[in-house]
Amino acid sequence: MATAKVLAGARVVLPTGTVTDGRVIVDGSRIAGSAPADAAVLDLSGHWVVPGFVDMHNHGGGGASFTSGTVEDILKGIHTHRLHGTTTVVASFVTGEMDFLVQRAGLLSELAEQGELAGIHFEGPFISPCRKGAHDETLLRDPDPADVRKLIDAARGRAKMVTLATELPGGIDSVRLLAEHGVIAAIGHTDATYEQTVEAIDAGATVATHLFNAMPQLGHRAPGPIAALLEDERITVELINDGTHLHPAALELAFHHKGGEKVAFITDAMDAAGFGDGRYMLGPMEVEVKDSVARLVEGGSIAGSTLTLDRAFKRAATVDRLPVEDVVRAISANPARLLGIYDQVGSLEPGKNADLVVLDEEFDLKGVMRGGEWLVEPHLS
Repeated sequence: MATAKVLAGARVVLPTGTVTDGRVIVDGSRIAGSAPADAAVLDLSGHWVVPGFVDMHNHGGGGASFTSGTVEDILKGIHTHRLHGTTTVVASFVTGEMDFLVQRAGLLSELAEQGELAGIHFEGPFISPCRKGAHDETLLRDPDPADVRKLIDAARGRAKMVTLATELPGGIDSVRLLAEHGVIAAIGHTDATYEQTVEAIDAGATVATHLFNAMPQLGHRAPGPIAALLEDERITVELINDGTHLHPAALELAFHHKGGEKVAFITDAMDAAGFGDGRYMLGPMEVEVKDSVARLVEGGSIAGSTLTLDRAFKRAATVDRLPVEDVVRAISANPARLLGIYDQVGSLEPGKNADLVVLDEEFDLKGVMRGGEWLVEPHLS
């Protein structure tokens, strides 16, 4: 039985551009440069083949929470997102007690070591009470470098990103600490001024956590963090493209300033992603999901999203009318580079993991492959 597969006839998005009537060769778990004579051929004419999606900010899905779920729950959440094309996922925590976060980091680092996760993202507790969003204010704390170090040590080399309100006491020193340890320092849930944001970028911050959300609005006399984050080429901005978190003009503004190379689409998904409306817990906070929009029961703040990246892709390509190549960069290549795993995932190149997504002409998901195995096998008419 042939182990190699040739996916033929599709529009294939490569780092160099889109190839019409292209082909992707899969041999075992990896993309290959040539096909053996007995390779099975799958005709994907009329479809797109793009790299598997990489989500660097995701709190859960399928009814499961990465912050508080069991190992079985976490694997269920990961699998839910894989079925929607996210073949690589970072597990994000919401704010919790330090000892709890340390314990959870140890648990999730084991899943990362097993290849189920690409790493851990701490979104809190080092954030501003003024911009707390769906985080428990009673558990917030200043970003003392000793506390930051405690969390990244607990993650055993699997900490990928920490979101900080860098204007708080210890914020700049914590940014420097993270940069020294190869962990992304992300500016978010912040009440910083323009000048304070520039200082944090100069100290080594490289990501804006869900740009526009949970930070001061852009002002003409007090431009705040948004202007600093948009103008600096060292910053990659996360965007939640679900039609709720961002007006299309805000997304267009981000791409206008950042181009296709410095935007990362994320889900910021919580338990309800891929699951449905109802009541959920986001850390210690109760959330109600209605019409696929998640809000805190107390106060009504938006509480993450129910987004999956296949929906973000379709919206970007159809509603926002972005070039497909830019969408692929934002949803695969750019986050893979930030996470330091672009040598393995994020593009369709020989030697990389055979992680890919098949979309039809309307950009609806039709197939998902991870490590050379179909998770969603295309059924073509």
